[in-house]
Amino acid sequence: MAAAPPCCAVRVRSAGGGGGCSGLVLSRRPALVLCHASVFAPFLRAGPAAWARPAALPPAALRPCPRLRVVLGSETGGLRELDARLLALVPCAAFRRALERGFGLAERWRFGAEEEAGTDPRALPWFAWLRVPGLDAPEGGWAARASAGCLRKGQALLACGSPFGDLCPELFLNTLSRGVVSNLAGEENALVLTDARCLPGTEGGAAFVPSPDGPRVVALIAAPFCWKGAEWVGLTLLCSLAAILRSSAGVLGEAGVVVPPVPAWVAAVPASSGQDPLGWTALVGCGATWGSGVLLAPRLLLTCRHVVEARTPLHVTPASGPGLDAAVLRGRVVFATEESSPFDVAVVELEESVPGFVPPCLADTFLPGEEVSVVGFGALGRACGPSVTAGVLSAVVAVAGRPVMLQTTCAVHGGSSGGPLVSSRSGCLMGIVVSNTRDTGVGATYPHLNFCIPITVLQPLVARYRRTGDPGAFAGLNRVGEGVRATWQLQQRPGPPSKL
Repeated sequence: MAAAPPCCAVRVRSAGGGGGCSGLVLSRRPALVLCHASVFAPFLRAGPAAWARPAALPPAALRPCPRLRVVLGSETGGLRELDARLLALVPCAAFRRALERGFGLAERWRFGAEEEAGTDPRALPWFAWLRVPGLDAPEGGWAARASAGCLRKGQALLACGSPFGDLCPELFLNTLSRGVVSNLAGEENALVLTDARCLPGTEGGAAFVPSPDGPRVVALIAAPFCWKGAEWVGLTLLCSLAAILRSSAGVLGEAGVVVPPVPAWVAAVPASSGQDPLGWTALVGCGATWGSGVLLAPRLLLTCRHVVEARTPLHVTPASGPGLDAAVLRGRVVFATEESSPFDVAVVELEESVPGFVPPCLADTFLPGEEVSVVGFGALGRACGPSVTAGVLSAVVAVAGRPVMLQTTCAVHGGSSGGPLVSSRSGCLMGIVVSNTRDTGVGATYPHLNFCIPITVLQPLVARYRRTGDPGAFAGLNRVGEGVRATWQLQQRPGPPSKL
């Protein structure tokens, strides 16, 4: 980032204890800091029930009213602390509605560290406005902002926050993490998911997008850890700054604060090869089972065997563009590998063609360390379309000189199976996602260690099938050597059984 981010840490203290979080210095005239309200939970007079209120909470809603301090970096390189006072706790209505739509109770979403109860989900849409007179600057203004409505999936983001809140700011104040926009939901993208890796205490920190004249604040961190059932999703939950400002208009107006409009600005999209991985990705539903798939032709789709193994009626929903309704197409499985095969693959023919489909280019080389993306219907996929996560190609596993497995650091979740792995450099399809990693010894899931089948394994078979129409073209996937089998069993023989 060209300039130091306008972020800080917030200390909340009383005689009985307190806590801390990250914050954003949004204005210097008057000086205002915006942070997440969950740090005030121990002080609510009405207890957790207060989070269900539809209107803002004044300072009188706290008992006792804690002492507030803002910790910032100084121009000379040290730290400074300034007193602050609470203006109000404000719920963001658009973010709350997006949460209710995307994070269903049946899917058992939790927010916070695994060993803790986590953040009360009712507190997620709440933010706190602080007035910091010691930061007033006559020549100051508002931080550069952008509307989340301009965001696109896969776009680069920088997140800034202080891990562990106000603990040891000498080390942790305003650390940065890079990621991409993974998914979007709600009015004008009130809810944003990013794969930028943030830690507890970064709640209230900010997410920035690059622009020609420097980074612009686009959202605030609402929750750095997301859990879906027992699975760590590895994504960070953001709330649009523009949505917070709309919900805060009354509170700021009463305080005499005039919010300048967000200048018209459209995010710069980096040049690409014209390939659109979102256009190749489809939701594959088979009874109660669902996952992702890759379209290779207007009526041909690849997915994983375990996605369609129920053998019930198959429905394929290609990803739709913004503002367009998704079409649901019927399909039939023309080939699925045997359970004894190390390759978890199924081939699906659609009853109708996908209109306007542009086939992907196919990669023929794999370079460890190159930047890649995974697209799939994991996490919020069924509610909000496919998600995008970014990382690097961490390993290329070859047997007899032929790549048979790709590993990446992209965050992969339940529902991503069958989705495309894409080269960020060329836009070419590199493979299909099979699974992330689960340690059966401790029951932990690792979304950033995952496995894909290289497209070079599948492309010759697909070409033969399209030429002959004979599903037997894929039969070779069931007849592979012991080296390939050992690789996909995640163990080498001889040796102790793998627990992965």
